Amino acid sequence: MHSDVMKTGPDRAPARAMMRATGLDDAAIAKPLIAVVHTWSNVSPCNLNLRDLAVAAADGIRAAGGTPIEFNTIAITDGMAMGTPGMRASLVSREVITDSIELAVTGHSLDAVVVLCGCDKTIPAAAMALARLNLPGLVLYGGSIAHGKHHGKSITVQEVFEAVGAHGAGKLDDAGLNEVERNACPGAGACGGQFTANTMAMVLTALGLSPLGLNDIPATHTDKLAAAKRCGELALELLKNGPLPREILTPTAFRNAARLVAATAGSTNGVLHLLAIAHEAGVALDLEDFESASRATPVIADLKPGGRFTAVELTEAGGTALVANALRTAGLLDNTITVTGRSLFAELDAAAAPAPNQKVVYPVNAPLKPRGGFAILYGNIAPEGCILKLSAHGTKTFSGPARVFEGEADAFAAVQGGKINAGDVIVIRNEGPAGGPGMREMLAVTAALVGRGLGDDVALITDGRFSGATHGFMVGHIAPEAARGGPIALLHEGDIVVIDAEARQLHTSADLESRRADWRARPPVETRGALAKYARLVSSASRGAVTEA
Repeated sequence: MHSDVMKTGPDRAPARAMMRATGLDDAAIAKPLIAVVHTWSNVSPCNLNLRDLAVAAADGIRAAGGTPIEFNTIAITDGMAMGTPGMRASLVSREVITDSIELAVTGHSLDAVVVLCGCDKTIPAAAMALARLNLPGLVLYGGSIAHGKHHGKSITVQEVFEAVGAHGAGKLDDAGLNEVERNACPGAGACGGQFTANTMAMVLTALGLSPLGLNDIPATHTDKLAAAKRCGELALELLKNGPLPREILTPTAFRNAARLVAATAGSTNGVLHLLAIAHEAGVALDLEDFESASRATPVIADLKPGGRFTAVELTEAGGTALVANALRTAGLLDNTITVTGRSLFAELDAAAAPAPNQKVVYPVNAPLKPRGGFAILYGNIAPEGCILKLSAHGTKTFSGPARVFEGEADAFAAVQGGKINAGDVIVIRNEGPAGGPGMREMLAVTAALVGRGLGDDVALITDGRFSGATHGFMVGHIAPEAARGGPIALLHEGDIVVIDAEARQLHTSADLESRRADWRARPPVETRGALAKYARLVSSASRGAVTEA
C-alpha cells in the first residue's frame, strides 16, 4: 500500500502515535487509508449536503475494508460572488482546490481518493486532482438543487438575475423582485439548470470518473446517501483492480464529454475546464476539438438557460443516460472504460429505462437545433480563439458598433442606466485570467440585458467568461486577453464588430495594429496575495487558464 511509507515499521512510530490520537486502532491503521475530500461549506446551498455525503462515503469505505481519512477544501460560490470583486476568486479557486487535494493526499501518503464536490469550480478541480495524482479515485457530485416555483413555472437562480434586469428597467416592482428571490432556491444543491455545475457533473460521467447515474441524483433526494456509500465501496475496488484516472481519461473520453456539452447546450465553461483536465491528464486537446464536437452534435436537450427544463426534470426523464443513449444511437458516442471497471456502453445498457413520454430530450434526427450550443471563432479580435455561445433562436451572425467598457462594473451600470441600445456590441475587456485577475463571469450583465428585453437584440464580447446561466449571442474567452496586449485592448467606441458563426470569425474593419504604439497595459489590479500570484502564473484561456507551463 502507498500508505505503508507513512505507517509501517519502527521509524513510523510517531505517525502511528498521532493516528491513534484520532481514534484509530491497530486494525484501522493497517487497512488502506482512503481520502474523503469534500468542499463542504454553509455559505450557500451548492455544497451544503457534502458533510452528510462524506459520512456515508466513509461508511462505504469501512464496509469495504478501508479506513476513511477526511479533508475539507475551500469553495467559492459563483452565484453569490457574481457581479462583485469576489467573483475574481472563483476561477482561481479551481487551482487552489486542485492543489489542496494533491497536497493533502500526497502529504499523508494515502492510498485512494473519493472527492465529493458541489459547484462550478469544485467539480473540474476534483477531476484535475485525480488526473494529477493518478491514484485510484472517483468523484461524486453533491447534486442539483430542486427547482423553485413561481406562478406555476419552474424557476432557478437564473430567473433571479433576470428579474434584477427587469426591476432596473421598471418592468418589475420591489415586491415582484422579492417574490422571485424567495421562491427560486428551495434547499441544498447546485444551481438547477444546465449551468456550469450540472454541465460539469455530466462531463465527469462522460469522462468515466463518476459512476453513471449517481451525479444525476438531486442533492435532497433520499438516494443520494446510498450513492455516496457506493462511491466509498468503489474506492476499495479501484484500489484492488483499477483502472487509474489516466487510464480512464483518454482522447475518446474527452471527445464524448465535449459532445455531451454540445448536445445539452451546456456551459461554455465546459470548454475551459476540459482543457484544464486534459492538461493534467497529459492528453492533447485544443479549441478545434470543441468546434468539431459542436458541428457534429445537435442540441437535443431542452434545458435552461435557453430551454424549458431543469436538471431535476432531466433526471426524472432519464438523466445523463438518456442523453448519452441518444448520441450513441446516432453514432456520436464511443465506448470507453469507466471508474466502475465496466465500459460506458455496458453502463448505458444497464441504465433504467427513460420515463415514458418524456419531453426533455429529443432524438438526434429531430433535434432542437442542428448544431451544438457553441462555436469556436478566430479573427483579428481573437487570433488565439474565443467561444461564441449561440443564441437559442439560432442567430448565426451579428454586426454592430462597439460599446467599450474597461470592466464588468461599468458595463452593468450602463445596462441598468438604459444606455445600451438594440444593435450594440458590448465589449467588456480587462476581465481575462490575468487582467481581471480571475476571469469573472458576466452573468449580472447578460441577465440584466435579458431582463430589460434586450437579450436578442445586442451582442456581448469579452476576454472574461460567462455563467452557464447566460443565454443570448455572447462571445467569451477572447485570447489573447486585453491585459496581455490582445487586439480586444485596441478596440475603440464605435468600431464595427462582426460576429459570424458560419465563417468562424470575430473581426472588425478597424486597423487595430495601427493603434498598438499608443497602447499601454493597465497597472495590475492586485499586487499582493493569491490573486496577484495567479495573475503572474496563469496561461491563456485558449489553454484552459491553467497555472502550469
